[in-house]
Amino acid sequence: MSRAFVFPGQGAQTIGMGQELAAAYPAAKAVFDEVDEALGESLSTLIWEGDIADLTLTQNAQPALMATSLAAMRALEAEGVDISAASLVAGHSLGEYSALAASGAISLADTARLLRTRGRAMQEAVPVGIGAMAALLGLDFQTAKDIAAEAAEGDVCQAANDNDPSQVVVSGHKAAVERAVELAKANGAKRAMLLPVSAPFHCALMEPAAQVMAEALAQVEINKPSVPLVANVLAEAVEDPATIRSLLVDQVTGSVRWRESVLYMGAEKGISEIWEIGAGKALSGMVRRINRDIACSNIGTPEGVKAAVTALNG
Repeated sequence: MSRAFVFPGQGAQTIGMGQELAAAYPAAKAVFDEVDEALGESLSTLIWEGDIADLTLTQNAQPALMATSLAAMRALEAEGVDISAASLVAGHSLGEYSALAASGAISLADTARLLRTRGRAMQEAVPVGIGAMAALLGLDFQTAKDIAAEAAEGDVCQAANDNDPSQVVVSGHKAAVERAVELAKANGAKRAMLLPVSAPFHCALMEPAAQVMAEALAQVEINKPSVPLVANVLAEAVEDPATIRSLLVDQVTGSVRWRESVLYMGAEKGISEIWEIGAGKALSGMVRRINRDIACSNIGTPEGVKAAVTALNG
């Protein structure tokens, strides 16, 4: 049985996430403590007792989701299941950093600081109100890409997330994204709507953030991951630290090729089982829509950890 561990991206955050894991597993609690220390503030208090509007701020959501994923991973390890149970790791956007931390490529403290920097840089790259993102449902990727190109009209409008066969997210200047929504509806989209996000991620408007991340990543040690990473921008496995460093910069402005990544894991690498580690079940839903032959479960609570350990040891 060949399996992959995958790690969620922004949008999965909820108040209280990871709290049961921290209460049940000292190793999970230690993750939140280390992230708090790395950031010089009690992010865990915000995650467990704060306001969802504050947690959803990009600079908070990114390290918070990573901490929750790593807490789940440490809980698994406490039960005798480590990263070597997987043949591949992958993550959706910021989840790629969680995957790299879980596989030992980047230290937990460095990952927390990188994601705080990444969140701030992505937020500051484009003034509020200038950019937007929209989900186009019921259109294939090529059609969505063509619509984005037509809608641009000299502005930026790009296919940012190729999530699954029926969901593509476009990103760019607000007026262009609004044009894309109308074009999508005219071209038979089941639904097309603007997303409640604070910046236009994964498009050319994020270039200032890419430059910030290039500088930040240059200061951080990156090791060969213990399990190969299926990179967002390539949709194939990589292990070389220099390549990973470069791809993490490219990822800021590049498309998240999630649909292709899951297809690659199944067809090229024989993955038959995917475990979503951390908050929510968004990736599990996407995987099912991409390849129904891949079994998918999520691990984000003590019950989820126990069920996974039983299944993995079975």
